[in-house]
Amino acid sequence: MRRGSWKIRIFIGLAIVAFAFIQRCSNKEENPYTGRVQNINMSSEQEIAIGVQSAPEMAAQHGGLYPDERLQSLIDFVGKKLVDNSIARETPYEYDFHLLADEQTINAFALPGGQIFITYALFSQLNEAQLAGVLGHEIGHVIGRHSAERIADSNFWQTVTMGATVGADAGGIVGSIGQNTLLKNGRGDELESDDLGVWFMINAGYDPMEMIEVMKILKAAAGPNRVPEFQSTHPDPENRIEKIKEAIAKYGG
Repeated sequence: MRRGSWKIRIFIGLAIVAFAFIQRCSNKEENPYTGRVQNINMSSEQEIAIGVQSAPEMAAQHGGLYPDERLQSLIDFVGKKLVDNSIARETPYEYDFHLLADEQTINAFALPGGQIFITYALFSQLNEAQLAGVLGHEIGHVIGRHSAERIADSNFWQTVTMGATVGADAGGIVGSIGQNTLLKNGRGDELESDDLGVWFMINAGYDPMEMIEVMKILKAAAGPNRVPEFQSTHPDPENRIEKIKEAIAKYGG
């Protein structure tokens, strides 16, 4: 490679990386529901569209929807009660709650814009108040715009990767960092959603102490060989319990 060509590649690569950082700074905005400043590069309408488009595929990955309208009605009732009695009703998001047919995987998750899922494996172990804790936590992820934040971070890393690739064929390293840190909700996201979930439970008339019982269920499901907290994107259930107790005291539960 000629020296001049090499310099041009470095210059272009640095320019792309600089653009990524400038764009990242310009995307900062305060979440009106949590007060936290975040990097977001999409509107709430785009979040809703992504969630609605992704929902059928996510359901299919867990065996589809559980074929019991009575149980689905209970989930809809609890979810609506949480939304109607919290700041969630003030958001532009469209909350839909889905009971998945998966009887093996203990899990619940939220897509951007309000699509919320819980597997039958987890649902079957919960009473109504504990169900409210799980759904409240997932509503917290939606209001916290955690998926949108991860998408913005992913776009940032993709741009940085492109700049690094142009400049010095190092994109694989940068890209792997971005992927490894953005595939799942981080510890901060989980703790924020726990906090919001406690608040929503109290507002809807549920005993927030039942959220602690949910943590015990998750801890038992993980078993004795669960990943240590420092290796996991999720806080340890014991640490989450302490934070939940603090939230209960804060909100006067």
